[in-house]
This record gives sequence, structure tokens and C-alpha cells, in this order.
Amino acid sequence: MRWVALFFLVIGAGCSRSPSQAIQAGLDMGTGTIRLPEGITEINQELQLRPGAENVEISGTPGATLRAGRKFQGRAMLVIQDAKNVKVRGFQIDGNRTGIDRRANLPPSGTPFYQHFPASGILFINCQNVEVSGVEFREITGFAVLAAMTKKITVERVVVRASGSRKSDNTNNTTGGILFEEGTDDFTVRDSEFFKIGGNAIWTHSYHGSPRNQRGLITGNKFETIARDAIQVGHASKVRVENNSGRYIGYPFGEVDIAGQGIPVGIDTAGDVDASVYADNHFSEINGKCFDLDGFHDGEVRGNTCVNQGGPEEYPNGNYMLVMNNTYPEMRSELITISGNTFDGGKYGGIFAIGKRHRITGNKLRRMNTSRCNESGAAYQCLWSADEPAIMQAGIFLGARAERIDPSEAITVEGNEIRGHKMAERCVMTSKIVLASKNAIRHNTCISEDPK
Repeated sequence: MRWVALFFLVIGAGCSRSPSQAIQAGLDMGTGTIRLPEGITEINQELQLRPGAENVEISGTPGATLRAGRKFQGRAMLVIQDAKNVKVRGFQIDGNRTGIDRRANLPPSGTPFYQHFPASGILFINCQNVEVSGVEFREITGFAVLAAMTKKITVERVVVRASGSRKSDNTNNTTGGILFEEGTDDFTVRDSEFFKIGGNAIWTHSYHGSPRNQRGLITGNKFETIARDAIQVGHASKVRVENNSGRYIGYPFGEVDIAGQGIPVGIDTAGDVDASVYADNHFSEINGKCFDLDGFHDGEVRGNTCVNQGGPEEYPNGNYMLVMNNTYPEMRSELITISGNTFDGGKYGGIFAIGKRHRITGNKLRRMNTSRCNESGAAYQCLWSADEPAIMQAGIFLGARAERIDPSEAITVEGNEIRGHKMAERCVMTSKIVLASKNAIRHNTCISEDPK
């Protein structure tokens, strides 16, 4: 550790190097401990840990802050590539989003996000065994933390505030939070807080043809005012999402990317996702969907709660509480267990299902169809499909298709309590081309009551 003492001695002796140059000199050593100086260090280009570095700790003294200057250029403020056993802890990163405001649309298909979006907080590429803890991010233009092709990464006790940039149309472009992509394996995000994030707060993403992300844990995190998804599991396997909580998902309205189909979701899914569990999560005030199981199969959704207390007019992007979808062409919606969830205050229905061999059991659906479809006419887009007029008015709807045809079959709907507008007669409904006899619908409690 002698080089650390010399490093500080040089700074204290009035060396002509700037603080950012001194930090870079420490990063160039490729091992040992680098402590950031007290106060604000302004940087205008990315700081890079030497490729191949091992056994490195980058930590801060009290009040240590890395701040992007108005002329900042770079992929991230701190770039860590081809490194092993790296810990980053105990300081602040200020991305100066207002000062370096940059609009960026989504990347072309097949381009990883780390190659497209600039000005992130910390970027990991092809690393092993890395940790970020006790770091506070604010005003980040890109992603607070972005990890690509990385094995074993833990992010814990971080705070991310007021981050994410926008597209040319002034809506969000997915940035602002924590992203794992391109086959990141063995990842954890725990006990962290996210406030006023323009895009997705925590998510995984890989393109078709890229290796899936796998073996993840997202737990104990809190979200407030998220304009896209609080959590999205995309193209992944063996991911547990549990004991998270959030409110005001899909806010502020003006940043929601409706044109780009970025409907806000509490917990979203994309691509091909299997062997995963979403359990004991709690969300309120969701201006979108609570769960979107697009590409989800062979997994569980259990013990979650989603509550909207307002009337239908307060959720212009409101939808079903939980929907299944099958956009990804190489997956089938099969073998999903949806049990013990409480959905309260659905603008339309509670659960929309497609596919085969699911179990929908023991759920409590309360104040369903606050829009009073179809009696309210065109006021709330009740006639979503002219061919299927019952879709928006059912408590649970067994559908025939989503992105692709996949009629509901061999689905068990049992022991659910369903209350709301005309739920006694519209409790569990099916598509015109779905045979109720090919599904097991039994022992559900269906009660009509005013969903105020």
C-alpha cells in the first residue's frame, strides 16, 4: 500500500496535477486503494481504471464528489473494463445533467446500450466480481450504473436521484437507473433507493442473439416517481424480484414514452424470461400496468400487492393490473403460477391471460373495472377490440392472442375473490374462440359492488 501514501503525499505537496489527473494516476496503477479527495472534483473526460486491473478499491473521503463539467465527454464518469475484484464505495457522483443536457433516441436494433448512451455514472465492461456500495448518484444523463458482459456484480445501498435523459420528442429514452446487459451473470441490486428516474430504475436487457442475463436478485429496493418501469427483467433466466416497494410509477405524465410504447409498469418483462419469481413486492399509484409478463414463462408471480386509490380519470395510461404477452417469437406463455396477489383499483380488469397450463389461484381482485366498462361508452377506451368487446370489462380474461395467437388452454382459475363493477356476471370471461371447457374455472367468489 506504499504507493497510496505517496499518491496522497504528491497531492498534498502541491503537485501541478489537477485533482482529476491525480485520481487518474491512481487508477493507472491497476491495484490497491484509490481514495477520492474531499469536496468536489470536476472532470471533463471519463476516468478509466487500467484494463486488466485486479484487487482495487475506489472509495471516498467524507463529502467526496465526482462532478461532470459542462464540457464532459465520455461513456461514463468512471469506466472499469476487463477488471477483477473491484469495489467502488462511499462517495457521490453528480452527472450535471442540466449543464450538459443531451438528447438521445434509442439505439438502432442490435446495438448494446453501453455503446450508444454517453455520460453514465459508472460503466463496467467484461468485469468479474465487482461491487458498488454506498454511492449516491444524482443528475446522471445516462445510466447510474451500467454493466455489460460482467460476471458477479453487486450494487447495494445506493441512492439514485433525478436522473435520465430524453429523446428528441422530450419523452424518456429508458436511461437514469441501473442496467445489466449482454449476458451479465450473477447480479444483485439490494436495499437501494430511486427517486425521479426518467427511464427504467432497475433492468436487464439483451438483444436477440445476445446471451441472456441470468442468476439475478433484485430485493429490498424502493422506488418513487418513475416515468417508465420500476423494474424490468429482460431476456433473462433465474431472476428473483422480491420485497421491493414503489409508488407513483408512470409519473410525471409528460415524460412517459407513449409513442414508443413505453407504457409504465411496476415489474415488467421482455424477451425470453424463465425460471424466475416475482414475490412479495408492493406498489401503489401505477399509471400503467402493475405486471407485464411479456416473454415470461415457467415462473411465479405471488404474494404481491398493487393498489390504485384514485378514479379512472387519474390514470390516463392505466391498463389491466397484470397482463401476459408473447412478443418474443421463440417463447411460449406456459406454466406461470399467479397466486396470493392482491390487486386493488383496476382501471379495467385484474388479470389478462393467454397460453397454456397456468395456475391463477387465491388472488384478491378488488375494485375492478373502475371505468365501468362497457357501460361508460367511449370515455375510457372500453372497446379495445371490436372483435372482443368483453376484454376490458372482465375481472379475469382468458384471451386468444396478444402479440401472437396463443389461445388460453388448460389454465386453472380457482379460489380467487373478484369484486367490482358487475363482477358477479363478468368475473371470469373468455375470448370468443377460447373454450371455457378446456380450462378449469371453479370455486371463485364473484361479487358486484361499486368500485369507488
